Amino acid sequence: MRFILPLALLSATPAFAAPGSFFSLENTDFIVVLGFLVFIAILLYFKIPSMLTGMLDDRSKGIRNDLDEARALRDEAQALLASYERKTRDARDQADQILATAKAEATAAGDQAKIDLQTSVARRMAAAEDQIESAQNAAVREVRDTAITVAIAAAGEVVAKQMSAAEANTLIDQSIDTVAAKLH
Repeated sequence: MRFILPLALLSATPAFAAPGSFFSLENTDFIVVLGFLVFIAILLYFKIPSMLTGMLDDRSKGIRNDLDEARALRDEAQALLASYERKTRDARDQADQILATAKAEATAAGDQAKIDLQTSVARRMAAAEDQIESAQNAAVREVRDTAITVAIAAAGEVVAKQMSAAEANTLIDQSIDTVAAKLH
């Protein structure tokens, strides 16, 4: 049974249905089969299948090398990306730290400026109060000096009217003696 089915299939081919013998040069199917077998023989004689296999192997090795190189480039690119991300993160952290330091310094500078302004205002107020007090003392002295001058002038006039020339000479001599005694 095993051999009957393949034999039946081969016997039903169009080549066997053609008139005449299959192995004749007039049968085109036989010529085509013969040409095909000659073509296969030439391919085998010149070792075309091994050359094709070698070319396919070389191509396979080239593709494998390209894939390995692409994988290495991808790994390198991922490492480079990770490095850049780390550097970016570090730079961002450093920028945040610089910003925080700048804010703290600005706040401290503002506080110091307020303290300096308050100190300056207090100094100026104290200086103004000193100037006012000095002006008051100068005004009091000027009024006192003017009062003394007026009083002396008035007393001089009163004394001059009431005193005689002899009494005036006696007072002058006494004053000279008093000054001389105090100087020596």
